[in-house]
Amino acid sequence: MVALTDRQREIIETAINIIAQKGIQQLTIKNIAKSMGISEPAIYRHFNCKLDILLSILANFQESTKSSLQRIQETDKPAIEKIETIFSTHIIRFAANPALAATIFSEEIFQNDIKLSTKVASIMELSQAAIEKLIKSGQDHNEIRNDISAGHLAIMIIGSLRLLVTRWRLSRFSFDLEVEGTKLWKSIERLVKNKQ
Repeated sequence: MVALTDRQREIIETAINIIAQKGIQQLTIKNIAKSMGISEPAIYRHFNCKLDILLSILANFQESTKSSLQRIQETDKPAIEKIETIFSTHIIRFAANPALAATIFSEEIFQNDIKLSTKVASIMELSQAAIEKLIKSGQDHNEIRNDISAGHLAIMIIGSLRLLVTRWRLSRFSFDLEVEGTKLWKSIERLVKNKQ
């Protein structure tokens, strides 16, 4: 991935904030330029169109997710603890940046564009594949129950995370995401851990 310039990062942050505060309908080159106090042609010097800005937001999220997953997988912790770390890392990241959560989980942005929907699908696949691999390892080491497929357990974990963040976003961030995320993880852990 090509490194972003400072101005490109600024444009991306502005776009994320517009989506979070006003919705995807208000994300236009004109509104980005107005919010930044620059001209529309100044935006076009850095991005060809709004689609390129959205793709950059997703690409940045994907890259940071990939490096985070890699770091977690390389630790010597048991599989269940690695999965917990992935879960809590996502929660902490969204809690620290609600605008990012509003952008990543805005299905209306992505459903009508094949490039965007493909990118979102690949991001989801990244986390799900990492968790599924860890679940299989945990099942092999008798840490995680093996009467449910690793794929289904991974979907339950990712789906629970996604639903909690979406509920938090739709409630206008009315509860502490990290507190609720910790409680949710404890429930998930009780469900997936092998009772020896």
